[in-house]
Amino acid sequence: MNAKKQPFLLMVARHSVTIALAVMFVAPVLFLALTSFMTSDQALTSQLWPTTWHPENYADAFSRAPLLRYLLNTVLYAGLATVFMLLASVPAAYGLAKLRWRGRQTMMIAIICMMMLPPQVTTVPLYLFWANAGLTGSLWPLILPMLAGDAFSIFLLRQFMLTIPDEYLDAARVDGAGEWRTLWKVIIPMARPGIAAAAMFQFFYAWNDYYGPLLYASENEQAWTVSLGLASFRSLHHVEWHLVSAATMLTIIPILIVFFFAQKAFVQGVTLTGVKG
Repeated sequence: MNAKKQPFLLMVARHSVTIALAVMFVAPVLFLALTSFMTSDQALTSQLWPTTWHPENYADAFSRAPLLRYLLNTVLYAGLATVFMLLASVPAAYGLAKLRWRGRQTMMIAIICMMMLPPQVTTVPLYLFWANAGLTGSLWPLILPMLAGDAFSIFLLRQFMLTIPDEYLDAARVDGAGEWRTLWKVIIPMARPGIAAAAMFQFFYAWNDYYGPLLYASENEQAWTVSLGLASFRSLHHVEWHLVSAATMLTIIPILIVFFFAQKAFVQGVTLTGVKG
């Protein structure tokens, strides 16, 4: 065997499971990208490679549906929900992780119970509440509740803050800092990876959310998000898979860009939150 090929084959053998998993995850995206350049007739065949390339499918996707408005609605929903979640969840996680008060453990158990509660259980009473408030037909029923925090984000941030030594907080308090100043000057700078991970989890959830917009905004097309718009796009145009694939690729690109620039903080935050339970 060629001496130069042996290390390469050994490397493939050592990472065979990782390579197989990578192929399994990348293959659907590659198939989607190739389909987006096909004709309508070829998209329904078993051929995997376009016989002719049609980049104009991307322009057609914009002309067939108001994708730009769907994208703006999604950015508004994901962005505001993430900001509101952080404003409420960071102080709540700090109180649970670093402050000593009666009922703290009970509150933590209640938050864990809320994480396990299926969203379908609260669907009817919440819908009636927002309908009486006159906010159905918009995305506000999905954004405003984030001002009260999110159970999973509070849990994630609390786990990360437990890894911060108490000596830093004691030093700040000795210097005369109050709890809010300690949170702002000490905890938040040291918890940036955890905050980034919680923010990305919330942003990705809101970006891909289909159930929430379908429940509250389906009656008003002006408030549709990309997930809702793509589903209707498919039915309106008789499943033109090449256009559906092109539209889907356009909605994936922003989320890939966000993950590309924030992946280091995201991985660090997820890793460190599992250090201490």
